[in-house]
Amino acid sequence: MPIMFNSILREAGLPLTDVRLIRHKDNRLKKGHSLYKLWRDNRPLFEEDQSRQSITNRQKLTTPYWAVFIANTRNETMFAGLYAVSYRGLLEQDKPLINREGIDLAGNCDCYDLTLQDALSDFIGKLIIDWGQGMLAWVQYADRNDKPVLELRKKFEEPDFPGYLNFIQPLSSLNNMPASWVAALKFSRGVYLLTCPKTKEQYVGSASGEGGFWGRWQNYIDTGHGGNVGLKSREPSDYQVSILEVAGSSATTDDILAMEGRWQSKLQSRDMGLNRNWAG
Repeated sequence: MPIMFNSILREAGLPLTDVRLIRHKDNRLKKGHSLYKLWRDNRPLFEEDQSRQSITNRQKLTTPYWAVFIANTRNETMFAGLYAVSYRGLLEQDKPLINREGIDLAGNCDCYDLTLQDALSDFIGKLIIDWGQGMLAWVQYADRNDKPVLELRKKFEEPDFPGYLNFIQPLSSLNNMPASWVAALKFSRGVYLLTCPKTKEQYVGSASGEGGFWGRWQNYIDTGHGGNVGLKSREPSDYQVSILEVAGSSATTDDILAMEGRWQSKLQSRDMGLNRNWAG
């Protein structure tokens, strides 16, 4: 039998009827960001963000405690902390949204005072539960929903960089990656592949400038097309990005462009793909 999360709450002396289970995985975010990244990199801003909630959720959220979980980079439901909760009232003045574009208007959302508790603090970033299949509600009553514990790790840690040739990610995930992954991609250059999840077409490009692969891919995140004629002709897409070849440290820009041309010929991305420019 698996360990259940409610048994951990009981062990901490928490009445199940006083606890709401909260799972954050917000899709309405600024491009390339996530609540997981906000939690990882700036905990006070994360707590400010979750302290503002829709008025329609007041009945569910007004409770003594929130047990908060976040979808991490592996899409696991990771424990982020137990918070004591006190309803403060309506937002008193306009404030910018923390992790999304726009403004929270005065009077249009509820505000809560949240205090991170010492209880269950040893589980933060380490405990993984099974939230359940499908599009389940992000707010649930603990006494009605007992969650199996899938894993309790020794410490909070993010996955190791998989290596250049094993690197495969959607563009939308890049700005949420661990700092060690970003560093590896910034200091390497070479040839990469974009694959459109909608049309299955391929685009072969090269990264030869400052910032390496990372810098080049930021252009696609910022513009949706990176200046490429073929990509400009299509609706924006969350391209899958992978690395075909890494250039040596002594490689010149011309060397990398020659590598790019070879891969375009091998994959026929000019004839059957999205390559319209002859370089870049």
